[in-house]
Amino acid sequence: MKITGIEVITLRVPGWDARNFDGSYDNCVIKVSTDSGIVGIGEVDSVPSVIRAIVEAPDSHTHARGLKSVLLGADPQNVEALWERMYDATNYYGRRGVVIHAISGIDIALWDIRGQAEGKPVAELLGSPKRKRLKAYGTVYPLGETPDEVRRNIDRGLKLGLKAIKIVVDPFWREDLKLAAALVRAAREHVGPGFMLMIDCATGWTTAEEGLKLMPIFRDNGLAWVEAPLPMDDLDGHARFQGFGVPIGAGDLGLTTHYEYDIMFDRAKADIAQPDVTMVGGLTELLRVAEVARKRGKRVVTHGYKSNITIACNLAFLGQHFDDEVLEYSTSQSPLRWELTNEKFPIDSDGMVTVPTKPGLGVTLNEATVAKYRVR
Repeated sequence: MKITGIEVITLRVPGWDARNFDGSYDNCVIKVSTDSGIVGIGEVDSVPSVIRAIVEAPDSHTHARGLKSVLLGADPQNVEALWERMYDATNYYGRRGVVIHAISGIDIALWDIRGQAEGKPVAELLGSPKRKRLKAYGTVYPLGETPDEVRRNIDRGLKLGLKAIKIVVDPFWREDLKLAAALVRAAREHVGPGFMLMIDCATGWTTAEEGLKLMPIFRDNGLAWVEAPLPMDDLDGHARFQGFGVPIGAGDLGLTTHYEYDIMFDRAKADIAQPDVTMVGGLTELLRVAEVARKRGKRVVTHGYKSNITIACNLAFLGQHFDDEVLEYSTSQSPLRWELTNEKFPIDSDGMVTVPTKPGLGVTLNEATVAKYRVR
């Protein structure tokens, strides 16, 4: 089998102005075609026009190549070897950041092809499947500015069937810590003491001093973890959030490759890696991040706020992961979140989502949705 084409498809919901932090309203879909007729799909949570440039770029020299030229004619089933080939061919201008995003989308599509070719689900290719269903959690944002708003917004997540919810810090928390504490308490009281509740700071604080004042509140309200407390470059600031009895998660806002997670674990002292499969380097690199975490006794809770393609990837990975972790289930109202694939991943009455068992990722593109939202 040989790769015969790589297509980058840009999708965008009309009227989306990118003022809100939600990557579900546009998408960069990758299609990898083969001479056998098998087509693999992936996606990237990045700037589609930049991803297209990296994939389609003409070669400059042996270590500054476009990804399409690197892969055409290659056997797509040699996924790990092709990852190394792409990394080596772009290391003059890549190694981290957006080039790894582009590699991620292609890598996902290659795993999809390999699964289809072997007649196996990706979860079985990645390792030994350990669980058939995973507990889903969803993000509630905005949380609101009063306890009544908090309760109403959390109810939106509960109506989806979620048995775990992540709330999000708002910028005004910096100025009114008393109100922030009241909102966290309102969230906990509304869902009850046994309900899994966590918080995403989304780098809501610019300095550790701003956020550290709330850590006792997070601890006393039994939050499962505190996510992205600071900009990722403030490694020493992250380390200061240790010692409060609440795990700290990091990496969901752009860390790429296991090399960056090495540093996040060792210097920033993060407890939980939160890689996004569409940015970290695809499923191939996600497995490497997991190994880095395992050796350090750390956790991996994958990030995912795109479409059902990403959810399929995370289900496959978490289904064979060494720990039983929760699945991020995007609650975005974008039609691309819900309509991009023909397959759906409903939340069962007990808050669980089933790992796909079809060959490959187990998802196919809804061509009507692609046609409707495609940017030409």
